[in-house]
Amino acid sequence: MIPGIESMIRASGAQVAVAFETLDGRSRWLLRADEPFHAASTMKVAVLIELYHQAHQRKLRLDDTLVIRNEFRSLVDGSSYALDPSDDSEADLYRAVGSTRTLAQLTELMITVSSNLATNLLIERLGVESIQHGVHALRADGMQVLRGVEDSKAFEQGFNNTTTARALARLMEAIARGKAVDPAASRAMRAILERQTFNDGIPAGLPPGTRVAHKTGEITKIQHDAAIVYAPRPFVLVILTRGIADPKESSGLIATITRQLYAATE
Repeated sequence: MIPGIESMIRASGAQVAVAFETLDGRSRWLLRADEPFHAASTMKVAVLIELYHQAHQRKLRLDDTLVIRNEFRSLVDGSSYALDPSDDSEADLYRAVGSTRTLAQLTELMITVSSNLATNLLIERLGVESIQHGVHALRADGMQVLRGVEDSKAFEQGFNNTTTARALARLMEAIARGKAVDPAASRAMRAILERQTFNDGIPAGLPPGTRVAHKTGEITKIQHDAAIVYAPRPFVLVILTRGIADPKESSGLIATITRQLYAATE
């Protein structure tokens, strides 16, 4: 089974990292699991965890509000930049500039429809250093959260959010086991991740009706999916891909890898 996956990945021409482990600890498979990839929107999982961490510490409440604005500061020089609605997966929030939304509403948009504007507002509220500290506390140092989304000056200078498959799997496992903040917060995070609307990757490789709590990430030639899969033997699966131009092709590869790993749990 595993050689079949590896030969299929070679045939695709893509660079692929995989971290797979059943929650009963009996099955595990890693491929290039410590190789850094551009994190794309998978770093939003770290933002989600830090939000609930700060709520647990009573530094904020989920029903606190933020004024919606589209102006942020570059990591490089502090200069102002704005997000382009046409580059975002969600547009309604841009029409709400000047009004308010709760932290809970912004979190829902960040995860389920991967809103970049919601993400940047939350990152600014929580603090990049706090988000990275939370990643470190969960022993997921292979993820580096340096900045908000669409900071083109930082991108041009190579300051990118990165992750390894192992690091992302550790975050998802912490949520799955109720250890990301505490059991109640982990349950709430799982519920949001289950409402994910982009389901062409890992969910497409599973039997219909299988519950999945997951977060995708996609930019040019990069597509990722990180999931808790509620199979008869539940498992965490992270698949990172780089080098395929057609998103349908990379989604298909992720789904096929998922199908074969799911079969290994039966």
